[in-house]
Amino acid sequence: MKIYNKIICSVLVAVALLDSGCKKLLEEHPEASIVPSFFNSPAGVLGGISGVYNDIRSSYGTEGFTTTMVAGTDEHLAGASASGLVFHNYNGLNGTSTSGGFGPYTDINTLNGVLQYGQALTMDSTLKKQYLAQAHFLRAFWYFLLVQQYGDIPLHTTFITTPSQADSRASTADIYALIIQDLTQASTDLPNTPTAPFLGKAATKPVALYLLAKAYLTRGWLNNTQADFQQAYTICQTIIANQATYGLALWQDYGDAFNPANDYGKETMFVSDHDNDPKYGQYTVGGAASGGAAQNLTPWFYIWNYPSNSGINSYLSGSGALVNSGSSGMVRDAANGRPYVRIRPNTGKGPTTGKRYILDQAFADRVNDSRYDNTFQSVWISNVAVSNSATAAHNTRGISYSMTAGVDTAVWIPSYEVAGAPQFNNSTPFKGIIIPPHLWTNSYFPSVKKFMDPSRGSNFNDPSTRPVVIYRYSDVYLIGAEAAFAAGDPTDAAALINVIRQRAAFRKTNTAAQNAAAVAANTITSSQVTLDFILDERSREFYGEWQRWLDLVRTRSLINRVKAWNPEAAPYIQNFDMLRPIPQDEIDRVVQGPAFPQNPGY
Repeated sequence: MKIYNKIICSVLVAVALLDSGCKKLLEEHPEASIVPSFFNSPAGVLGGISGVYNDIRSSYGTEGFTTTMVAGTDEHLAGASASGLVFHNYNGLNGTSTSGGFGPYTDINTLNGVLQYGQALTMDSTLKKQYLAQAHFLRAFWYFLLVQQYGDIPLHTTFITTPSQADSRASTADIYALIIQDLTQASTDLPNTPTAPFLGKAATKPVALYLLAKAYLTRGWLNNTQADFQQAYTICQTIIANQATYGLALWQDYGDAFNPANDYGKETMFVSDHDNDPKYGQYTVGGAASGGAAQNLTPWFYIWNYPSNSGINSYLSGSGALVNSGSSGMVRDAANGRPYVRIRPNTGKGPTTGKRYILDQAFADRVNDSRYDNTFQSVWISNVAVSNSATAAHNTRGISYSMTAGVDTAVWIPSYEVAGAPQFNNSTPFKGIIIPPHLWTNSYFPSVKKFMDPSRGSNFNDPSTRPVVIYRYSDVYLIGAEAAFAAGDPTDAAALINVIRQRAAFRKTNTAAQNAAAVAANTITSSQVTLDFILDERSREFYGEWQRWLDLVRTRSLINRVKAWNPEAAPYIQNFDMLRPIPQDEIDRVVQGPAFPQNPGY
């Protein structure tokens, strides 16, 4: 647990203009609201900042936020138990779907208080500068997330002490101006590496620079501004040139970026911390996970129901669908995770391409590029002893056998077709079941393993205590490449992309010669750099990492990519879906002055 989260945050709810939870606090518990005098001491300012860090956990790692960030894109389809289906298919998406979406204004108001009153503090000047820089960064962090989703939004930069029922939307241009101003200030004053009391992977100079580059890039795409593209590229090159000073580097093996031992390692830039101490979160040992709580449930969203659908005598129906039958070769355990079955990889055929985005496009090269194998789980080793009789119903193998827990494969989900599936590997009887791509559905699909947390032990239904890694260093290269491409420089774009692709070629199990051959195969030329190629590369690198919907919106590619690749959403998505609907509960709360307008189309 990092120091910045070890501050009790129950009194750190700011008086937000639009937040319903805050309104309830004002009516029922006014003593819990922050007042200006709260910021009259270093402890109060630190408490305000720490409370905002705490609130990031209410977004990153939760089910609703994850759905809004990855659903309805070219990468993902709905799982059999998906929630928030309107975000997957856009059919019926409206302001009630985004209820609570303006919640970050509570934190923005707290940060306004820090910045407004913290200037007058008498304290160590270096530490005060860092406190204020943290506040600038966090305010920009929330505004950037909001403006990308909703466009024109309210702009507040002073601490609100009196609730109001009037508000208006500022222009996107004004929001970006504040974001860039805040991040420029933060990148000037934050330390190069984490410094007490903001330890772990809190905001630092390179984190602020990275987000500043992304803000310039996003504004550049919005307005087709070459100067913004060039700024984004230059900033990324600055970070790369100073990576040693900032303590940043890429792991040699892509998979090592997701090793729990490396969660706070050299490739991790910024995280949302989680902990198993209930004083600092919503964790109760043995209490299991709660979908609406500020918990890290990331490992479970992308997992199929392997305990219930792994019958060893599963067979094909007359229509060729997989039918679960026989004793299961699996029971739920910590290593394989809790199966929520919310989100699955998009292996449906694209409406206009006729190809499967994950297998035929993004991860088409699964030999020279290690990222498919490091992203998806394809093998489940039996964790329960099972005996199967030759005469058991639907056992077509013609043999009796026993499966040994911890040894035999209960389920194999290969990324290529296997003749004889589900019970034969070609002509050889298979003890478990084989589920090749033509049998994948919203119930059967490879799980995402990047976020798995095997530390749960006997409490494997509890939330994960791994940090949610929000920014990784590899994105500096890809944001820089995208900026170079947008600025008309495909040569520099290819050079930056090749750093990431050549890293992806490495496998610990390869010989040096094999790795060298894979590097050569993965290296691209400037003529291969297109926006679609960059977006495919981002899929390979960041699948499931809360970026995809924003990536497609930033590059103005959402509509075309969804129509081309997503069979669920293509019939319903419309041009206005480039913005989310303004939450209806926020619109309804503005009853004084001009009405608060909804985004067009909703």
